[in-house]
Amino acid sequence: MVRQGYLAERWASDGALRGREPFVPVDWDTALDLAADALRHAIETGGNESIYAGSYGWASAGRFHHAQGQLKRFLNLVGGYVHSRTSYSAGAAEIIVPHILGMPFFSLMRQAPTVEDIAAHTDLVVCFGGIAMKNTQVMDGGLGAHTAEDQLRALANTDTHFVNVSPLKDDMADFVGADWWPCRPNSDVALMLGLAHTIHSENLHDAAFLATYCVGFERFLPYLTGESDGQPKDAEWASALADIPAEDIRVLARRMASGRTLLGISWSLQRAEHGEQSYWMITLLAAMLGQFGLPGGGVAYGYGSVHNIGFAGRRQPNFHIAAMDQGKPPVNRYIPVSRIAEMLENPGGAYDYNGKRLTYPDIDVILWAGGNPYHHHQDLNRLRKAWSKPGTIIVSEPWWTATARHADIVLPCSTALERNDFAAGSNDTYITPMRQAVKPFGNARSDFEIFSALAERFDKGDEFTESKNEMQWVEHLYEQTRQRADSAGVELPEFAEFWDGEQIDMREQLDEQRFALEKFRDDPEKNPLRTPSGKIELFSETIAAFDYDDCRGHPMWFDKQEWLGSERAQRFPLHLVSNQPKTRLHSQLDNGRTSRDAKVSGREIVRINPEDAAVRKISEGDIVRLFNDRGACLAAAVLTECIRPGVVELPTGAWFDPDGESLEIHGNPNVLTRDAGTSKLAQGPSAHSCLIDIEKFTGHLPDITVFSQPATQEA
Repeated sequence: MVRQGYLAERWASDGALRGREPFVPVDWDTALDLAADALRHAIETGGNESIYAGSYGWASAGRFHHAQGQLKRFLNLVGGYVHSRTSYSAGAAEIIVPHILGMPFFSLMRQAPTVEDIAAHTDLVVCFGGIAMKNTQVMDGGLGAHTAEDQLRALANTDTHFVNVSPLKDDMADFVGADWWPCRPNSDVALMLGLAHTIHSENLHDAAFLATYCVGFERFLPYLTGESDGQPKDAEWASALADIPAEDIRVLARRMASGRTLLGISWSLQRAEHGEQSYWMITLLAAMLGQFGLPGGGVAYGYGSVHNIGFAGRRQPNFHIAAMDQGKPPVNRYIPVSRIAEMLENPGGAYDYNGKRLTYPDIDVILWAGGNPYHHHQDLNRLRKAWSKPGTIIVSEPWWTATARHADIVLPCSTALERNDFAAGSNDTYITPMRQAVKPFGNARSDFEIFSALAERFDKGDEFTESKNEMQWVEHLYEQTRQRADSAGVELPEFAEFWDGEQIDMREQLDEQRFALEKFRDDPEKNPLRTPSGKIELFSETIAAFDYDDCRGHPMWFDKQEWLGSERAQRFPLHLVSNQPKTRLHSQLDNGRTSRDAKVSGREIVRINPEDAAVRKISEGDIVRLFNDRGACLAAAVLTECIRPGVVELPTGAWFDPDGESLEIHGNPNVLTRDAGTSKLAQGPSAHSCLIDIEKFTGHLPDITVFSQPATQEA
């Protein structure tokens, strides 16, 4: 499909008509020729730095048909592209964690204390953001066994006690029996500071651990005590911000210091204004307890965010799973992933990022495969305007998502069920054949076929395919994996046996590993962290030298523009939590029966406390309008005591369905969320800093259109 205006005028057409004009069906050669011409034009006029490869997301669990790998391999062969760094999931954590703990965030995350360790050693688990069971159904690279619920139920039958610090009670399953601390959203750092103040003022901190394994506590202490600014960060101060009784804070601090305590922190906390501070401060709080590197102690970074954090145990692959080689990037130009709208709005504009002063490229072509920015980006009305600026947008998609609807050229690609592949995750013990279940629908092609055909138009076809077809590539990558496994002492069957068989569990062939922080605790001189000091950096000279006004040299509380303690709350008095949905993975298969059957009147469900509903005369099942000065959307109200007053929950992932310019009618919260970086350090997404109001919708209820094919017109 090609947008009507683009077919007539190509990159000179009006990009503001994306998502509004009808599409014209064309044959594959025409579509591919148009795409290749657009790429050539961009390279000739602006260089390869005018091409943005927007592949992002959970496109496929397969090792070969991974959309990012396919797309980026092609673009590197034709001169490169502008890429993105970090993720919408954990953008702030990915930057702050290496500074303070000296290892990549996702590597640290996968070394969380295990369920077995907790059961054997831990007295208390305090989870900031809970352990949401719905999130444990997913894992990057695929999940071999869904064991989290059974493991957590078994853990609930031990003597370990849980505290759920979250505005949502069901961020922790009822069967766990956790104490619920319904703090104000975005107040977690203040609460952590209040706990730290009690621990220090009552001399409950582990001074020997702080002196031996950490640097900078003495630089932080004047801030904690109030010596540097006149405000002690004590329990009363924290109580006023978090809306948790001061005495409860003091009692919990003493409990934490009295036994083996594990602190948990979900990814959601760092998707907010100054999101870096929550991960830094929880590290400092755990350091004060002195239990890093002890079984069942320290911090679980991301517990309950995906399955294998804590639930995977200590047996994880000790070899690299093969994937299609993307090649060496000829262009080293990038943006933080969540700054795409700003990039399109402001080519040449300068911004700060992790100690560097960078400028945005001038993008002429966006080539997108394996993701849906009209799901995961914030302030979609802003994105929609910025999206009109590039000359050409090319999207490879199986379905008419909003991203496909806002493209110039739509290349229909096949789904995972229509391809052959194998699945294996970097910290999952399973390897699974993914045999084609059905033939591709209509004229759909795999991304491999699409980018092979584009590569041919640049005389790079043989280099892209290496003269292999789909099954030859699948076998090649599996055999590479098998050889690497063999070198690590893990035996896998030859490809023919694997392909004819079922899922393989390598667990019994893998040794239990010791985690990096355990080795560091054993001998900090022999096993130093990869920080400038070799220790846990409670004060970072590196970050302090950046001289950012929104991220200083140690963790601290920053006042926020958008939370229930700000002036803005007088105008928009409800805090919106836009968390992950229960009935789909992000926006995937929102068009499927499971997701659609869970809606009311075709709309996503917004959960609201009965107190807030009563003030607004909202009843169960009412269609309501959620709004702020960024946008508005419709959703169906469900009343529940499981959410604290002043907070509403509207999950992400409802396919963006705008009715004109002013109203999204399906329940996509990202027409409301804030598109601003967490800080100058990480520039991560800050979707969870979002204030809104709600009213009962009384107008004509528009029909949902996003699941219907858009208008088409013959050439």
